[in-house]
Amino acid sequence: MLAARRDGAEEERMRGRRMRWMRAVVPALLIVVWIGIAGVGGPYFGRVAEVSSNDQTSYLPASADATQVQQLLPAFAGSNRIPAIVLFVRDGGLTGDDLAAIAAAAGDFPAIDGVGSDVSPPVPSEDGEAAEVFVPLDPGDTLTDTVEELRASVADAAPAGVTAYVTGPGGFTADLVDAFSGIDGILLLVALVAVFVILIVVYRSPLLPLIVLASAMFALCASILTVWWLAKAGAVQLNGQVQGILFILVIGAATDYALLYVSRYREALRDHEHHWDATVAALRGARAPILASAGTVIAGLLCLLFSDLNSNKALGPVASIGIVFALLASLTFLPAVMMLAGRVAFWPVRPRFGSAHPVLTGANATGLWPRLGRAVARRPRTIWVTCTLVLLAASAGLLQLKADGVPQSDLILSSSEARAGQDALGRHFPGGSGSPALVVGPASDLADMAATALGTDGVSSASVLSEGSPSGTLPVTADGVQPIRPGAPAGEPTVVDGRVMLQVTLADAADSAAAEHTVGELRAAYGDSSVLLGGVTATAVDSNAASIHDRTLIIPLVLVVILLILMLLLRAVVAPVLLVLSVVVSFAASLGVSALVFDHLFHFAGADPAVPLYGFVFLVALGIDYNIFLMTRVREESLQHGTRTGVLRGLAVTGSVITSAGVVLAATFAALGVIPILFLAQIAFIVAFGVLLDALLVRSLLVPALCYDLGRAVWWPSRLAHR
Repeated sequence: MLAARRDGAEEERMRGRRMRWMRAVVPALLIVVWIGIAGVGGPYFGRVAEVSSNDQTSYLPASADATQVQQLLPAFAGSNRIPAIVLFVRDGGLTGDDLAAIAAAAGDFPAIDGVGSDVSPPVPSEDGEAAEVFVPLDPGDTLTDTVEELRASVADAAPAGVTAYVTGPGGFTADLVDAFSGIDGILLLVALVAVFVILIVVYRSPLLPLIVLASAMFALCASILTVWWLAKAGAVQLNGQVQGILFILVIGAATDYALLYVSRYREALRDHEHHWDATVAALRGARAPILASAGTVIAGLLCLLFSDLNSNKALGPVASIGIVFALLASLTFLPAVMMLAGRVAFWPVRPRFGSAHPVLTGANATGLWPRLGRAVARRPRTIWVTCTLVLLAASAGLLQLKADGVPQSDLILSSSEARAGQDALGRHFPGGSGSPALVVGPASDLADMAATALGTDGVSSASVLSEGSPSGTLPVTADGVQPIRPGAPAGEPTVVDGRVMLQVTLADAADSAAAEHTVGELRAAYGDSSVLLGGVTATAVDSNAASIHDRTLIIPLVLVVILLILMLLLRAVVAPVLLVLSVVVSFAASLGVSALVFDHLFHFAGADPAVPLYGFVFLVALGIDYNIFLMTRVREESLQHGTRTGVLRGLAVTGSVITSAGVVLAATFAALGVIPILFLAQIAFIVAFGVLLDALLVRSLLVPALCYDLGRAVWWPSRLAHR
């Protein structure tokens, strides 16, 4: 018997040593793995441009006319070069010496790396004050460098008193890429600094914010590494817009999940002496809401796969990958570091083992959130009705929302030489010069196609692509191809698979509403599926149409998916329906206020049709996060204390967490505003304002008051509704 006891004691000591070894090794191993991932993934931040494209046609669905025409262009033109327009202007008229100097400069352009050999001669304007030169540019990573060198060459060659611009599709693309250039550095730095400052205020600890930010950055490194290789393999599509949102979403989501876990860990350290036991307890309490929150966001984002627009479709899987790594880092790396750091992580205000938990309800409860809970308990119906009326009043601003597209020249908020050049071009040449509509149809119908184009209001001229012409095109009229010079023989158009390509110069600027109307008239006039219409204007038209289709389809789909997830999580019907309705009203209010700000404060020209969709997906998916944080805790407390007391206790416990998470997420999305792109600036404001509104008003007052007023009926039809 004594020997058996000794053997049992020895076995218990061995088991204890193994457990201590595991408790030390497992967290250390997790940290080493994440450091390795970050070490490999970190350098890929500077390589995103290798697998990213900002070509607007790459955003379109494959079935769009503009996409098909863009794919056919290399076969007709002999290359997929992007045209740039070099414009020279002198008020009062260009002199003969000016034109000679411009012609000499144009002859030197092909010597620039990335410029094609078929640079056009200078084309004077009818008023004699301007001349334009068409310059083909190689697409790809070097385009921005080519445009920069071209602009330097133009500035040196322009005669004194002559103003020169590099504009057209090549100039706009370079300016757009340049505007996105701050994503790798400035955006990330601003977001991290903003989050760090907020976390210092929230935690009043110098170490804890560093741990939280390390978790977010490691998640982002893993996301970039994965997305880069998927984009390299062609499995996902990456552009500056998707890249910027990925950065912000991962930092914001990882920080939100960290706030919830750290809150649970602080509670657990009061009840458990050993760090391992506190970690297990914290994971047990935080795991379900974090998993549910991440799953809800991922499900909402994956609804974007049903999008027609490739840019929307690309965001779904890319952002979902980011959320997956934010989730993994929050449930592995963060708990491991927090366990090793223990109470030191909270220095100088360390939670002591055995110390009392804050009183959450009753007259003895102190602090903002218990006081707010008492106010909710006194007048729940007055509070939720007032909050609802305020949100509905703010929603009235939706009547002023202009989300039907904006001109390309308004996409960049910073100074743009291409935009200034486009304005000057429109004063001296047909507005669509250099950015023609492209019409592809049967070669046998060339004369009819030309007659239809030239007979449409808003069309200035037409030409057909031809390899045999020095300029690459031949003039065309209703009678067919015309000689380049009187008496010269007419050339032969380029024929590809029995089709020809017309370049139709529009009278209005390619990115104007008038030009879009002309494209619509042209498509209606052709009315034949064998004739395709592409080019810059058609791309914008097809993008807007696809965006409107997407938001009509995806917004209801996201709502249904999130409602089903909430029903499974809360095991009820009434509460999920009320939560989804609260998010919808909050979104409408956010969009209404944003519309007023865009119109009357920032004076934006309008918004892309995708802006409401992106705003909805982020606000609803992320707003549901706070619903989940609140209502999972309310349900947990309700099982022990009853629904009404559970609401007050849940509010008191999660109030500071949700508010902190909302402020952090708003700050990270607001950081998108440092990138001078209209779309990102609008998304930044909508989501930042909406998240604050949701965290400070909806989740702090409206939802608790509504649930308190309804009482246990909010859990119908689960058994909790009858307790």
